[in-house]
Amino acid sequence: MKFLLAALNAKYIHSNPGIYSLKAYTQAWLKEPELSDGSLQIEIGEYTINNQIDEILSDIYRRKPDAVGFSCYIWNISYILELVRDLPKVLPDVEIWLGGPEVSYDAARILEEEPNVFGIMMGEGEETFKKVIRCYLNRQRGREDWDRYTFPETEGTAIRGKDGRPVVNPLKTGVDLNTIPFLYQDMDGFENRIVYYESSRGCPFSCSYCLSSVDKSVRFRDTDLVLKELEFFLQKRVPQVKFVDRTFNCRRDHSFRIWEYLIEHDNGVTNFHFEISADLLNQDELQLMSRMRPGLIQLEIGVQSTNENTIREIRRSMDLSILRKNVEIINSYGTIHQHLDLIAGLPFEDYDSFRRSFNQVYDMKPEQLQLGFLKVLKGSYMSQKADDYEIRYKEKPPYEVLSTRWLTYGEVLKLKRLEEMLEVYGNSGQFQATMEEFCREFNTPFDMFEALAEYYDKQELSKVSHSRMARYEILERFISHRIPKRQSYYRDLLVYDLYLRENLKSRPDFSADQEPYKDQIKAFFADEAVSRRFLNEGYEGFEARQLIKMAHVEVFHDGRAVLFDYKKRDALSRNAAVHELGIWRR
Repeated sequence: MKFLLAALNAKYIHSNPGIYSLKAYTQAWLKEPELSDGSLQIEIGEYTINNQIDEILSDIYRRKPDAVGFSCYIWNISYILELVRDLPKVLPDVEIWLGGPEVSYDAARILEEEPNVFGIMMGEGEETFKKVIRCYLNRQRGREDWDRYTFPETEGTAIRGKDGRPVVNPLKTGVDLNTIPFLYQDMDGFENRIVYYESSRGCPFSCSYCLSSVDKSVRFRDTDLVLKELEFFLQKRVPQVKFVDRTFNCRRDHSFRIWEYLIEHDNGVTNFHFEISADLLNQDELQLMSRMRPGLIQLEIGVQSTNENTIREIRRSMDLSILRKNVEIINSYGTIHQHLDLIAGLPFEDYDSFRRSFNQVYDMKPEQLQLGFLKVLKGSYMSQKADDYEIRYKEKPPYEVLSTRWLTYGEVLKLKRLEEMLEVYGNSGQFQATMEEFCREFNTPFDMFEALAEYYDKQELSKVSHSRMARYEILERFISHRIPKRQSYYRDLLVYDLYLRENLKSRPDFSADQEPYKDQIKAFFADEAVSRRFLNEGYEGFEARQLIKMAHVEVFHDGRAVLFDYKKRDALSRNAAVHELGIWRR
């Protein structure tokens, strides 16, 4: 008997730790002597939503499973249901199971609407999947007490009873995290992919928009066990490990020991991502962070709103003043990437209120400010309050907000366009110097991105896919139109930002003419090949003609000469090191 656990991830670099956990947990149980005859196989099938449905269908067909379990989320449920409707046409005897947050809270409805679905595993899946596999084993072995193990009696499942109606048996207790085997016995198949790791499950907070608030209990994997497993990642020099803990630092002794261990055993390569509540950090933790290598960790911090009425209404626990102070302290270290989140469409947050929230968070100077839109998830408290808040949201996943009592659909569209500008010209980090200066031309950062979004809209630029160089050219036109007197100054800033990232093969039309400085640039690299005043580490043994291709000197409109060193890059921004060479005369 073969059971295929299938995941449709959003991108290739992602993986699905859930199905790996189900397999590891159940296979550990199957190793028991009375079960280890090899009569049951559990396989993993990972795909992406970018794969053609026919490709996925044909791969599952070639594997010939007896049962398939799909891991369901808001980003993949429509693809999975398409597979559910077609799979029995090519594998008539296959039994299809669904699991995951997108099907756990309305399992009965799905069973009624999708006749091809055999059953649904609700909530945490490890124990439930083990019990389902036990049922399959008993069926396979023709146990006389088979009726006692019928699926409708399995806790954590929803399945059709003898009368054809859904029988729902909710999960009563969660699994002990220490009983789940380590998911990564080797790194085969995870090359160039994000590795996910779980050291706790659940969340102590009750945010109304989040499914983690449904189960307020928090369970931890033993910290000693966690440290042992992190050692494996460090020895393998994994590029990034992303902790999926909902609030990593909610238990201070746990988080502190892990961060301390990472400092002591840092391999100089691996980056660790944590989702935290910044207002919970104390002085000892902040002091610990000050010792971290640049790029050792990155932090995702959910602010969501700075409107006190909104924070209160969504049941969020947050001290904004402490959060702001701690974010500022971490910023001062210059070694930790901070990613701050905002959600548009929350109750009591109108357009002007969101504008204030945006500006206050932007002023905290995170490396990234993610502007998300409320998703009214099944099973969340927000879904129960949707009518009270007059929330209108999309019928199909991801159930994104269209309007609320406080925010019109037109305003949501404006924020959508602003979000695109934020991603391109803010979060990309490719326009840092330009945008920092350009922001001073406006009352607030929000106004700057809003004006840029309106320009894109009027010029019908949002409907076109743009290259990186095209984005610079569009911004140059917008700035020149808005501030013609400072055209040369901003052109220099744009060229500066361009060369910070890469040694360009082709130059933008608005860049300063370098021909008058051609001989000076050659002379500089000839001298540098001998003196090594600036280009030393990584440039050993190279001659002037090679150095001139490896680094770049740019002379701007005002005669300021700058050397861009691409062998030395900032650990957070990945920008080239910069050396000011003074004013050069023609």
